[in-house]
Amino acid sequence: MRLSSFFTFILVAIHLVSYSQLKPEDTEQWLPEPKIITFLGSNLVPSDAIILFDGKSLSNFENDKGGIPLWDLKDGIITIAKDRGDIKTKQKFGSFQLHIEWRTPSIIDGDGQYRGNSGVFIQERYEVQVLDCFNNKTYVNGQAGAIYKQTPPLVNASKKPGEWQIYDIVFNAPKFFLDSTLAAPAFITVIHNGVLIQNHTEIKGLTLWQGKPYYKAHGKAPLVLQGHGNLVSYRNIWVRELE
Repeated sequence: MRLSSFFTFILVAIHLVSYSQLKPEDTEQWLPEPKIITFLGSNLVPSDAIILFDGKSLSNFENDKGGIPLWDLKDGIITIAKDRGDIKTKQKFGSFQLHIEWRTPSIIDGDGQYRGNSGVFIQERYEVQVLDCFNNKTYVNGQAGAIYKQTPPLVNASKKPGEWQIYDIVFNAPKFFLDSTLAAPAFITVIHNGVLIQNHTEIKGLTLWQGKPYYKAHGKAPLVLQGHGNLVSYRNIWVRELE
């Protein structure tokens, strides 16, 4: 026991001597320097962001068949047009940071999943639910901010119908081996109206209305806004690609 204590003392002494020889600058990192960004306009859009919708045009989007998007554009806002389907970005994305603002109708029509329903589909596959969830009861993994039919939000941060709401989303894309098997699942963080509601949540696979989610190998893919029939509106949409 005494011999063991002696060796412990020696090891501690060596460590202290080595530590005393370190200088503060030995642990300072100077390169590479983080890129400097600025902020653009009244919406404070980061200068390295890709502006998908600035209120002026839908030139960055197409309909689900690849044609001109047929949603209504008025006063800097796009609103789902009934029976006109989804719209999707022309550009494809991997991992990213997304900012998107949305609003459900001020006049309440329907309840549950039939009240202010839309969705943000990441890589055309993984849905963050958009829904009027202010005093509107539905299944918890289908309410606003849920990874649809997978993971409920940590809290319900919904505003009243007709008020603008914000999603800030960080998405880490899934990775696949060369044989198309899953190497790493997707993860997502969602902040709803300034409140964390998904904290690096694992996405279990493809969003399905019926059945269990699963993964199928894919690469970069568009961002889709779901046309569910309800008159949900969107504005101020930008994305920052993450390497």
